[in-house]
Amino acid sequence: MKAYIILFFLACQGVVSLAQDNKTPYLTKSLSGDAVKKVFVSTSGGSITVSGASGETARVEVYITGNNGIVPSNDEIKKRLEDDYSLDVSVSNNEVHAVAKNKHNGGDWDWRKSLNIAFKVYVPENVATNLETSGGSIHLDNLKGEEKFSTSGGSLHIDKLSGNIHGRTSGGSITVSNSSENIDLETSGGSVHADNCSGTIRLETSGGSLHLDQLNGKIDATTSGGSVQASNIKGEMHAGTSGGSVNLTNLYCSLDTYTSGGSLHVQMTELGKYVKIDVSSGHVDLQLPSKQGADLNLHGNKVTAELGDNFSGTKDKDKVEGKLNGGGVPVDVNGGGRVNLTLN
Repeated sequence: MKAYIILFFLACQGVVSLAQDNKTPYLTKSLSGDAVKKVFVSTSGGSITVSGASGETARVEVYITGNNGIVPSNDEIKKRLEDDYSLDVSVSNNEVHAVAKNKHNGGDWDWRKSLNIAFKVYVPENVATNLETSGGSIHLDNLKGEEKFSTSGGSLHIDKLSGNIHGRTSGGSITVSNSSENIDLETSGGSVHADNCSGTIRLETSGGSLHLDQLNGKIDATTSGGSVQASNIKGEMHAGTSGGSVNLTNLYCSLDTYTSGGSLHVQMTELGKYVKIDVSSGHVDLQLPSKQGADLNLHGNKVTAELGDNFSGTKDKDKVEGKLNGGGVPVDVNGGGRVNLTLN
């Protein structure tokens, strides 16, 4: 069994060994004759890429480097694989399995001999995935289906996915673009960038900022330790932070937003069903469309409002309550500091 890895690949049709540099795959397995519906990839020390881009030959590529980024010789890679790793790439029942495991669980393992084993998988676009790595980033693009993926030590890069998308990282940033349907992404240690996405969208970070642009749907985006920036949002959005400022512009949506540790700026181009704003200690700058009806309920240490002649109600130093343009959409602001309302 010691030589299982190399013998397995040499026995498989369409496999080529080409260990030369970190841009050339060590091994390639062709999938051109297989109807692939699911992809399972697991590696403890490398990145994972799965692409459904048209025009690519269906295949699995294996890239191997040393822990310092240097590519060992072909013979050295072979020896380390035989001694210290189990590596399997196989296809059965329309499923691709690509798995790299370290045989050691501590003990006398010499980490200087460890390998970084990364996978790139090219498949048709209608493919589901289940991906896991503890030491690298994950890249997914041009796929339709159920995509589940996680990494403990890298970033997530998602582009042109549709379906049920569920991703987690404990130590990196998240970038998602041009994707739709059900998006659920979370990081414990990085920022989140989302652009041109639609559907039910949940984005969460415990240690970074949120940057959102051109989102449409039911959006839930929160951070415990950074700022929130969003623009060109449609649908319904819940967004907030426990430790930074919030800057939201060109909104066409229902809005529920908050911050416990900074100021908040909101510019509504078109009101949805409601506006709810809660700020614990900073100031609030709110712009509303001048022609839409709204029921105003604004409270703060000091409230200023430029409302013109189309307002009926009460205006005091610390509150504004009444109807704008005859009333309509409820606008509730609870500010811990100054609240300033203008019309655009």
